[in-house]
Amino acid sequence: MRYRVLPWAIEHHAALAAPSLLWCFRNSDVNALVFGISGQDGFYLGNLLGRQGIKVVGISRSDGGGRWTVGDVAKGEQVEALVRKHQPDYIFHLAANSTTRHDALFENHEAIATGTLVILDAVDRHVPKAKVLLAGSGLQFVNQGLPLNEESPLDHSSPYVVARNSSLFAARYFRQRGLKIYFTYLFNHDSPLRSNRHLNMKIAVAAARAANGSKEKLLIGDLDAEKEFNFAGDVAAAMWLLIRQDELFECVVGSGQSHAVRDWIEACFREVGLDWNDYTETDRTYASPYRRLVSNPAKLLSLGWKPECTFSGLAAMMMAEAARRCEVSERKADGP
Repeated sequence: MRYRVLPWAIEHHAALAAPSLLWCFRNSDVNALVFGISGQDGFYLGNLLGRQGIKVVGISRSDGGGRWTVGDVAKGEQVEALVRKHQPDYIFHLAANSTTRHDALFENHEAIATGTLVILDAVDRHVPKAKVLLAGSGLQFVNQGLPLNEESPLDHSSPYVVARNSSLFAARYFRQRGLKIYFTYLFNHDSPLRSNRHLNMKIAVAAARAANGSKEKLLIGDLDAEKEFNFAGDVAAAMWLLIRQDELFECVVGSGQSHAVRDWIEACFREVGLDWNDYTETDRTYASPYRRLVSNPAKLLSLGWKPECTFSGLAAMMMAEAARRCEVSERKADGP
């Protein structure tokens, strides 16, 4: 395979291959709690905070082998105990099941809406000077294909969106009580940490397998649906920037640049020198919930933020990880 991986992409990929999780070893007078540390946003944010000299306590429902605290953000006693013990200066609520399916109704509500109330109530009673950032989604807005900003009307299109908007209104309520609560509307972002089930990584893995000789066809729905292809590391930097503001509390996080799914497929297969048309088929049973989902990040850009990772750079980074996964899979298939 041939890759054009930029130096910073190699650095990020190396961190994924042998994650040191810098935040585990920091001793600092400044503490941060990160709920949802095991996800891609938690990983990049945790390492970013660690590089700032901040002691990070990560929390996730999954077992991290001692790298983080196992806990449930919807459990009031657990969250209150963590807040009282660590007296955090910053709290980030990133935990969520990012699916819009109806059968995830209660799971979404617990992790997002209930989790928000549990955190904010504990902060209100025990660390009212702490700053709290809640992760939201660009899906919260009514989407007619135009760039969306903080003033766009809110939607109620799925249980996921309902839970996110419940979290938003909780943030506004507790802000009235004098707390510093920040809310980010995150537009699509990716990284090599995405699972193979996620569409963008699924495409990258299919391209890597094709480069290794696979003749499998990749089934894709709407090739013309457009969304943003941001890098999770850039999104983490935006969160850290926003929570340090004193006047701005709600912010769209995105590049404002959209690409069609077709463009992503082409970019991934280009990395391995193949024509994507030879390895894909259209699945007309799947229709995208939107034609175009794109942000208007004027407020964020006014703070000095700009994405470092380009569309092609993200493709190169994720293709490198896809190739690694294919090699591991082949070694397991070959046996000892």
